Amino acid sequence: MRAKITYLVTAAVLVFYFVLVGSRGVMLIQSGTLLTVTFGVAVLILPVIGLWFLWKNTQFVHRANRLAAELDAEGGLPVDELKRTASGRIDRDSADEIFALRKAETEDRPDDWRCWFRLAVAYHDARDTPRARKAMQRAIALHDGRTIEA
Repeated sequence: MRAKITYLVTAAVLVFYFVLVGSRGVMLIQSGTLLTVTFGVAVLILPVIGLWFLWKNTQFVHRANRLAAELDAEGGLPVDELKRTASGRIDRDSADEIFALRKAETEDRPDDWRCWFRLAVAYHDARDTPRARKAMQRAIALHDGRTIEA
């Protein structure tokens, strides 16, 4: 729940920032000189890109949470069997062991979104966020019946 609250607060702050920057861009355009209009248009591009990025990430999180809920209802969520250090961090060797199991499971059933979901969790536990995101994107695409690029 804390992660959701943090995400919502961060998103709200970003939207406020985008509105603030956008209003400055509009003010520059209203000045009417060639330089300020050009600069105003350039400033307006930043919030548009930011809003697009925020929207895509929000969609990703929503879809991943939907898969997690569905997998939980099926009883297929991965069990947390990782060893932890005294401070609570995941032990790297333990994460690597679980990752090897999840990778083998995914290689055996490459068209099963559930395997890709569990592999994404294993990547995340092994602190490989870019690959975790790619694996989750593949799980979402498989679940939605979309074609997947290799």
